[in-house]
Amino acid sequence: MVIFQNKIIYMPSMPPFSRSETIDDYAQACAPVVWKEKRIMTGDGVEIALAIGVAENEEANGEKEVLVLYFQGCGTPYVNVCTDVDMCIYSNGGSIPPRLPGLSLVLKALSASSQERTKYTIVALSYRGFWTSNGRTSEQGIKLDAAATLAWLAGAYPKVSTFILWGQSIGAGVATTAAAAYQIQANKGLARRGRSTGPKIDALILETPFTSVRMMLTAMYPQKWLPYRYLYPFLRNHWDSRQALEQIAKGSEKPRILILQCGEDEIVPSSHGEELEEICKAGNIAIERTIVKDALHHEALTKYQGRKAVTEFIRGLVTKG
Repeated sequence: MVIFQNKIIYMPSMPPFSRSETIDDYAQACAPVVWKEKRIMTGDGVEIALAIGVAENEEANGEKEVLVLYFQGCGTPYVNVCTDVDMCIYSNGGSIPPRLPGLSLVLKALSASSQERTKYTIVALSYRGFWTSNGRTSEQGIKLDAAATLAWLAGAYPKVSTFILWGQSIGAGVATTAAAAYQIQANKGLARRGRSTGPKIDALILETPFTSVRMMLTAMYPQKWLPYRYLYPFLRNHWDSRQALEQIAKGSEKPRILILQCGEDEIVPSSHGEELEEICKAGNIAIERTIVKDALHHEALTKYQGRKAVTEFIRGLVTKG
């Protein structure tokens, strides 16, 4: 278990053939949102893939530009996204394309409800080893993937008015960790050059987050006689959102945070979201927490309440911005 923990935690090739899926396979379910693949290089020379989605009817020269960087969860079935009563897309956690219909529902809702000329874009990161990205998956590798994506976005979207990081499950840990590291780098850039290295992170959306991998070991294996909960000293994967949020709270400009929990989550205990909320409050971080009724761990976006919470949170940021 210790030796193969990267494969056990991430399972990038599950289910079978997930790495051969394409954006075109889900184009009909995503319409009118159009997704395109973009490939970038990380700092250690690994080529990774991004999926970039924009609603077709958006004004390219909108007065405001909202950018969302999405970090996927890993390893288990993700969502059943029904685009209408006759068609249902069954998605999984090993690949980005099956997640696009759910993300498209959010983009379409934002586009339809916008009363200003606002362009909404979601960029979904495919970690190394997942989908068409090269390399092998690990926490350190994913951190490099996130850093490379943030650096690329700073150059590709220089006029962003609202910048959001959105992570689901383990992706929530990636989002908090990336935001904390980005904050540190931005402060260093401000100290050296009198300006930050990219757009300010205005908000985080943490969908079904857990506090850390260590605490998830305890949650999944509560029996004290089982050896698994005692393996944390050997962990190479931590994704400690508690620590990351405490770091973020030290910053002068704190992002707003939405915690989106599933009321029937069979994987992450509700106490994890509650604890993260308390850390935010203690650090004077503006926090909202929504519990999606009757939703399992991967079903937040299948429920109208979940999509509404995300859409209204983002719209609120645009209005206040």
